[in-house]
Amino acid sequence: MELAHSLLLNEEEYNQLGEYQKSEFIFEWLRFLEKLLPVTSRADIRENQKKLVEQLTSLLNNAPGPPTRRLVAKNLAVLYSTGDTFSVYQTIEKCNELIRSKDDSPSYLPTKLAAVVCLGYLYKKLGRILGNSFTDTVGNVLKAMKNAESQGRYEIMLSLQNILKGLGAAAIPCHRDIYKAARSCLTDRSMAVRCAAAKCLLELQNEAVFMWSTDLDSVVTLCFKSFEGSNYDVRLAVSKLLGTILARALTSKQTPASTKHNFRRISLEEVMELLGTGFLRGSSGFLRASGDMLKGTSSVSRDVRVGVTQAYVVFASTLGGQWLERNFSAFLSHILDLVSQSHPKAIQSQMDAIGCRRCVSFILRATVGGLLGEKAQIAAAKEICQAIWKLKKVVDAAMSDSNLETRIMTADVTASQHVLVCALQELGSLIHGLGTTAAPLLQDSSTGVLEAVISVILHPSISVRLTAAWCLRCIAVALPSYASLLLDRCIERLSALKSSLEAVTGYSFAVAALLGAVKHCPLGIPHGKGKVIMTVAEDLLCSASQNSRISVQRTQAGWLLIAALMTLGPAVVQHHLPRMLLLWKCVFPSSPKDLETEKTRGDSFTWQVTLEGRAGALCAIKSFVSHCAGLLTDEVVQRLLPPLPSAVDLLTQLSSICKSYGNSLKTSSTVYRHKLYELLAVLPPKTYEGSFCAVLKESVADLTVPDSQIDASTFLLPPLCHKDDLLLLGPLLQETDHRFIEEQLLLGNSVAGGSLEYDPYSIYEKVAKRDSIPKPLPPVLSVVSAATRLFGVIFSHIGETHRLQVLEQLLNSIKQTKGSRQQIVQLNVVSAFSTSLKHLANCKGSLGPEEVKRSAVTLVMGALESNNPLLRCAAAECWARLAQVVSDSAFTAGLAQVSFDKLKSARDVVSRTGHSLALGCLYRYLGGIGSTQHLNACVGILYTLSQDSTSPDVQAWALHSLSLIVDLAGPLYHVHVEPTLSLILMLLLTVPPTYTEVHQSLGRCLNALITTLGPELQGSSATVSALRTSCLLGCAVMQDNPDCLVQAQAISCLQQLHMFAPRHVNLSNLVSCLCVNLCSSYLLLRRAVVACLRQLVQREAAEVSEYAVALVKESREDFTPDINIREIGLEGALLGLLDKELDQRLCQDIKETLSHMLTSMAVEKLSFWLKLCKDVLAASADFNTVASVDTTQEEETAKVDDASILTSESDERFHPFSNPRWSTRVFAAECVCKIINQCENAGSAHFDLTLAQERKQRDSRDDFLVLHLADLIRMAFMAATDHSDQLRLSGLQTLLIVVRKFAAVPEPEFPGHVILEQYQANVGAALRPAFAPETPPDVTAKACQVCSAWIASGVVSDLNDLRRVHQLLVSSLVKVQAGKEAQGQQYNESTSTMEILSVLKAWAEVYIVAVEKQKNQSDAHNHSLKTTKSAEESYRDITSSASGLLDLVQADLGTLSKLWLAALQDFALLILPSEYASQLPAEGGTFYTAETIENARPHYYNSWALILYATALWLTTTGFIVVDPDEGVTNLSRPVTPTTMCQDSSTRPSVKSPEDVNTDRFHLILGISVEFLCSPRSDAAMENIIACLRALQALFDVPWPRSKIGGDQELGVELLNVLHRLILTRESPDIQLAALEVVRLILFAAQEHVKEKRRSAEVDDGAAEKETLPEFGEGKDTGGLVPGKSLVFATLEFCVCILVRQLPQLNPKLTCSPAVQSGKHLLLSEDGSRLVSAALVILSDVPAICSPEGSVSVLPTILYLTIGVLKETAVKLQDDQLPLTVAASLQALKGLLSSPMARAEKSRTAWTDLLRSALVTVLDCWDQVDGLLQQHDEVSLLTAITVFILSSSPEVTTIECLQKRCIEKFKITLDSKDPFVQYKCYQLLHSIFQHPNKTVSYPYIHSLAPSIVRKLQETEKAKPENAAELQVIQEGIKVLTALTATAEEEHRAHLVACLLPILISFLLDENALGSATNATKNLHEFALQNLMQIGPQYSSVFKKLMSSSPTMKARLESAVKGNQESIKVKTAKHAKNPGKSSSIQLKTNFL
Repeated sequence: MELAHSLLLNEEEYNQLGEYQKSEFIFEWLRFLEKLLPVTSRADIRENQKKLVEQLTSLLNNAPGPPTRRLVAKNLAVLYSTGDTFSVYQTIEKCNELIRSKDDSPSYLPTKLAAVVCLGYLYKKLGRILGNSFTDTVGNVLKAMKNAESQGRYEIMLSLQNILKGLGAAAIPCHRDIYKAARSCLTDRSMAVRCAAAKCLLELQNEAVFMWSTDLDSVVTLCFKSFEGSNYDVRLAVSKLLGTILARALTSKQTPASTKHNFRRISLEEVMELLGTGFLRGSSGFLRASGDMLKGTSSVSRDVRVGVTQAYVVFASTLGGQWLERNFSAFLSHILDLVSQSHPKAIQSQMDAIGCRRCVSFILRATVGGLLGEKAQIAAAKEICQAIWKLKKVVDAAMSDSNLETRIMTADVTASQHVLVCALQELGSLIHGLGTTAAPLLQDSSTGVLEAVISVILHPSISVRLTAAWCLRCIAVALPSYASLLLDRCIERLSALKSSLEAVTGYSFAVAALLGAVKHCPLGIPHGKGKVIMTVAEDLLCSASQNSRISVQRTQAGWLLIAALMTLGPAVVQHHLPRMLLLWKCVFPSSPKDLETEKTRGDSFTWQVTLEGRAGALCAIKSFVSHCAGLLTDEVVQRLLPPLPSAVDLLTQLSSICKSYGNSLKTSSTVYRHKLYELLAVLPPKTYEGSFCAVLKESVADLTVPDSQIDASTFLLPPLCHKDDLLLLGPLLQETDHRFIEEQLLLGNSVAGGSLEYDPYSIYEKVAKRDSIPKPLPPVLSVVSAATRLFGVIFSHIGETHRLQVLEQLLNSIKQTKGSRQQIVQLNVVSAFSTSLKHLANCKGSLGPEEVKRSAVTLVMGALESNNPLLRCAAAECWARLAQVVSDSAFTAGLAQVSFDKLKSARDVVSRTGHSLALGCLYRYLGGIGSTQHLNACVGILYTLSQDSTSPDVQAWALHSLSLIVDLAGPLYHVHVEPTLSLILMLLLTVPPTYTEVHQSLGRCLNALITTLGPELQGSSATVSALRTSCLLGCAVMQDNPDCLVQAQAISCLQQLHMFAPRHVNLSNLVSCLCVNLCSSYLLLRRAVVACLRQLVQREAAEVSEYAVALVKESREDFTPDINIREIGLEGALLGLLDKELDQRLCQDIKETLSHMLTSMAVEKLSFWLKLCKDVLAASADFNTVASVDTTQEEETAKVDDASILTSESDERFHPFSNPRWSTRVFAAECVCKIINQCENAGSAHFDLTLAQERKQRDSRDDFLVLHLADLIRMAFMAATDHSDQLRLSGLQTLLIVVRKFAAVPEPEFPGHVILEQYQANVGAALRPAFAPETPPDVTAKACQVCSAWIASGVVSDLNDLRRVHQLLVSSLVKVQAGKEAQGQQYNESTSTMEILSVLKAWAEVYIVAVEKQKNQSDAHNHSLKTTKSAEESYRDITSSASGLLDLVQADLGTLSKLWLAALQDFALLILPSEYASQLPAEGGTFYTAETIENARPHYYNSWALILYATALWLTTTGFIVVDPDEGVTNLSRPVTPTTMCQDSSTRPSVKSPEDVNTDRFHLILGISVEFLCSPRSDAAMENIIACLRALQALFDVPWPRSKIGGDQELGVELLNVLHRLILTRESPDIQLAALEVVRLILFAAQEHVKEKRRSAEVDDGAAEKETLPEFGEGKDTGGLVPGKSLVFATLEFCVCILVRQLPQLNPKLTCSPAVQSGKHLLLSEDGSRLVSAALVILSDVPAICSPEGSVSVLPTILYLTIGVLKETAVKLQDDQLPLTVAASLQALKGLLSSPMARAEKSRTAWTDLLRSALVTVLDCWDQVDGLLQQHDEVSLLTAITVFILSSSPEVTTIECLQKRCIEKFKITLDSKDPFVQYKCYQLLHSIFQHPNKTVSYPYIHSLAPSIVRKLQETEKAKPENAAELQVIQEGIKVLTALTATAEEEHRAHLVACLLPILISFLLDENALGSATNATKNLHEFALQNLMQIGPQYSSVFKKLMSSSPTMKARLESAVKGNQESIKVKTAKHAKNPGKSSSIQLKTNFL
């Protein structure tokens, strides 16, 4: 194929190829040429033009296929438009010749067609350049059309369209001729020709004025004719033509000269009238009202009506939203008039009426719902309301009129019903779509929406009452705050008007509908409503018999209410279950005998009442079973069962009852059957086993002797077919935008589809996915579908012999019927049998013996050859399911063989299509059926069938089946891939484009092949690349196909290819194809486009976005998208589409696509994304009346954003989004949150203004989030103050994130302030509305969270400013104090729980922050006292804000603490296991009611942790103080012992003592914490765990609780075990650190306890001997620790866990394993170091709580770990600092060495031994294998040795051998090359030399002092070169000076004599001083200073030395002199600059 890539056709290569390869080669060359020509230079083209034209025109004679001829034409056109045009006339002439040719043979046809296509493209591209040649051409083409067949007519129409497009106004001379030709084509037999003609006329009307002026009427009539017998594509094309022409006629301004005399402007009324005629009278025209029309028998054919309906929508869309807004009332009245009494014909039968109503609803939904913004929608809703009021008046007048004309008027009343139904339905849908933004509409009393809807609930027509109820349901779902009010109102009216027939049904419908709405309202309704409704229902049922006139209605109403009540779920229903079961029991006779007596009594009326009642009861129980599965315990099921047998008995008697009482019972009995079948289908089959036979018999009768002659295939079969197979049956069964009206064409003429009035019980059910309103079918049809479902269940549960009888009976019933009736029976039977196979497959059942299988095969086989394609499709699926259930390979092979034989012999289309699909379906359920020869046979047969060009149907079915086999045969298919691919390509290149179904099947095959090849497509071998090229070629052919669904297939094929071989798919072409189709009128194409985009942007978002914009900039003429990609990019286009789109699945995909794009691009294109979101959110701002904001910061933002003034709202063009819907705005707000998140991951500059500004200056392309803060706040503010509650929630969430992320960002211009401070007015204004009384609780709850975050963030330090927001929280607190009773009864009680808890949580957060701030500041204060005074002032400022915040909370703390404790008590009760349920308080807790306990739980889980922490803080700061009666003051120091308790507790048992209260509170907090920490759910939030641990820390920070836990060892151990488990499961360092802190405090508590015991023992037994004291602490006398009981053991376990997790080398078990032996040091992370250090601190405290014996048993472990950490982490750091862990281990060692236990007599010797061993271990670290030495940091080890020497008792370190080794180490270190190590060594020796115990210090002095002196003397030769070396020398001198000071008198002179020469040797003379380095200068000064000090101290030695050495003396003198001179110079300088006196000057004054 690569050889085809050249400018000229490679003819040698071409001639070597076979027939099919030639066409592929040509196509590939033409594709390449198409890309190449536009980019080739003009000179090159001219050079080769002659040859190229020859090659291209010769192709015309080669009988090219449709795609090829189109490419030839395109290329010729481009060639002439870029090259020379002189030979173009020859080409045109040649084409005309080909067209004129008389050859009519089929083989010549492609050549003719190619010539036609070629002409079209040449004229389209070259247009007027071609001069007047077009008249001949058009004449020639039109002449050819006269005897062309359908393909020719199709191509000619499209060609004429192209000619018109190219010539524009120049073609006027031909307009009439073309118009005539197109007219005849518009009513052509072939649907494709009609579509083409519509396109041609659409092009024509651009210039042909007569079409929308003089000939308008005839054009309109022509369109109506065209709709007759049309298909979906024709209706789309013709309705587009009709709508456009009418819109054009209405808006045209020009009055052309030629037609002036008879041209008049046409008015809207007339245009509407024209359309209305088509809707009402069809295509029979205006005047030619035929005879039957006058007789009133004809009804309009449905396809005309549906077509006209679509034309209405196109008409309105073309004129646009603004036009519709202005003319809405005229439009509405016309549309509603279509179903009014002025046109009784349209609505004469119920079927017609339903069909018309659907159409009217569709027009309103598509225009009002699709074109208008929210503001305009509210206005439209008001208009609709007006219409309802008008009709209401008519009805009222008619109803009250009691004179003789009443009879005539009732006709009015019934006729007005359809208008009302449409108006109410649209009003409901409108408000449902508007959601809470409709609040102003409902509050507007002048419109009176609710009044209007409620007033028509009493309308005489049942369908109006039902629709009004549905409308109320929509209002309740949209505005949940109305649900409860509306329920109350309807229940109240229902009770008041119990005797009015309309009121009983109307209001009961309304209540049922509202109950159905509750599950869509997250906030629910008050729990008590259930009880009220149950009472009303019982009352209705009991009073039904009192008034016979309305018995039926009352019975129905009572059961309807009960059934609807069940939808509220188990929580509500369980309270009413006993009453309901009692009613259920009473409604059926208790024995068969009673049923018999019943039959003898009564008349048709009583039977009607009975049947209604029983059907209602069945419905209620079905509702119970499906909505309250949780309550279906065995006991309840037992109580449900008794009435079932008698219900089934009645079923069997129904036919005889109907016979005896006449037809009036027919409907009631059908409804009863339906409801019983439905109930039995949802019950477990076991429960009614006894009735199987009877029920089966009845259902079989319903299937085989149906009441109706209606073909129910379209709703029975689609669920039984596979959804992929339904694609075969054309667009009617596919999802389209027009599904709602197209459905009626599916159902045949007798049924127009479902409608609410067929089954009032559906009003509370959930609506099917795509419907806006339930559409139950008529009872006769619903019985059939219920019977098929039930048959499926029962058949799979009966015995095998019984099955055989049933199947034979079914087969006979099919044989016995004839004609159309036979087809209906067959259809029912097959769908029932298919359902039973589905059940059998699901429960893995078997079918039965051979006879059963045989009957089954016969049954299905008959259907496989049915004339109904849908039945064939279902039968093929059934065929495969049969094989699946039998699951026997021989049987399957037999089935396949049957199909093979049939396909070989049969010639008719029906059996060939059925059996070919059957082969594919067999694969679907049985995979690769095993043998390859079977696969070969299948493929062979399907190949043959798919090439049968006589029947496109057979081709389509065979190819579809092939695609299934390709998909399911998997790797087995690889052998067939190449032949299949070439077959597909051959067909793609030859099948005419009009056979769209064949092309769609080809697309599915190609898709399956690509999937089968999968990742292999990336390969580079020749075969793979040939396969890949073929796939791409196939996609290219399909992309050019005019059919949208084929294009959708092409896109999904390319999507697959892009997934497997992304390098080989041309992304820019693909993206341009996607952009072009983004707004297609075909839903499936839009879905394919967005699904593909979603995949592309996951990998290459930036590229996709760039290609989209680049494409628009090139802006080819055939690309004019409806969306403005140039301005707002692909992202904006998708957002716009999201706003317009109504299909849920598509919207979901668009959201995901945008989310992926945002994730990968938001940070790079920050401004762009923020502007998009801002535009969407701002588009709604004008619509809201927003609380006014302080203007102070508005002025500041004005500086930044001058550009925003230019893009003001008034200028429509700039506003890319006009009135987006609230859901789009919510999505935009969510995007803002995602953007902030992305920026957070991208880097800190986004949250640092200084850094951002710096980097922005450096590179202006950089962009940072912090620079857009004003926009973020503005967007959050706009969203938070909107009318839509969802948007308010999103806005508050955005605000919360902004506050949290930006709280700490400083404002560079005003140091000490933060950037958010300037926006406090906005934040306050955004929050205020959320606390208004009518705000829903979820919004208030969210706002509380924002309030607490804002106050806690510390942004505002000024208390007065804080008060604004604080006040809002205070107001909520007041509401909370009122308690759960005072909450308004608008929502469920659990919502008040939510609100209360969110308020308490918010306060808790504020309180916690206030306390923490104060704590931090007192720490800072203490710190600043240690430093200097200057910190005072600044400190005072900070404290004021912190203590101020605390003061703010303090005022309400008393109340808060009570409420917090109450909430915690509730929570503690709610987390009890279910077995304690009986012990919970019956009336509920403080903040929840017993009934709503389940709903309240999540709210407690959400907020308990912070409340717990706050309570613990409050208790520790104020509580736990017990008044001591002796002292009368608060006493915290001693734990309360029983003696100090209040003595009179015995006399007043009712009042708890403070001790008891405190104990309860202590245990409450501890209990909740332990319960939670024991097993935090895996999804438990980190914050909760940390808050819980912090609460424990706070608790144990105070002595009293510590005394509790210290005194209760079991409690301590349990807590430690819980914490141990927590750190095992949670890796987070924050959690582990917090846990360590709690452990430390528990240990501290135990220490205090032991100390207290020891103290009191000493006090009590002061006189006794010390020896007799009992041992306190763990380990008693034996030293044994019991795991599980021992606190010490638990602590050690915990610490070991932490240490080993961080340093696995410490685990002795692991140390042997190779992983750890490598001996490499792990550098711990910062968190790791902190954890290890904290654990060491705890370890060193452990011995303090042991007895001496106990301490001996734990010491080895502790020492091992401490020294282990030292060993493992003593690594040199870069900056010579001690690692944190080393410092901690040294600290721990020091603690251990100085422990009292080391000196206690019982443990002293053991300790000494152990400590010595420890020292040896430390020393051994040094002597490890040579290679590892350098790793250790000598300084750390030396320090450890020093700690041992200084802190332990002398006996540990003074043994000879140890001392010798220690000294050895110091000696080595002194000689270190590293100055830092030397320096540290000197420091350590300094401290050892000064040890008070001489036995310790002397050996070191003796051994090491001489070498120090020696080293210092060497310095004279090697002067220090840098600061580090200087430091070493200075430290050495300090050591010597100190040694001198401590030495005994007689040695001192000796030492001074050593020291002085060294010091003097450091001095420099004047000459040297000038040229000296810094280090030597400093050394000089240091020496001088020391000399000045030492001289006076030891003057005698000094003088003696000076006199003996004159050189020294001279040196010293010159140095002193030089020094004094420099001082003089300096003081002269300092006079000018006082205050910086040097330190040396002070010291030289000494002399």
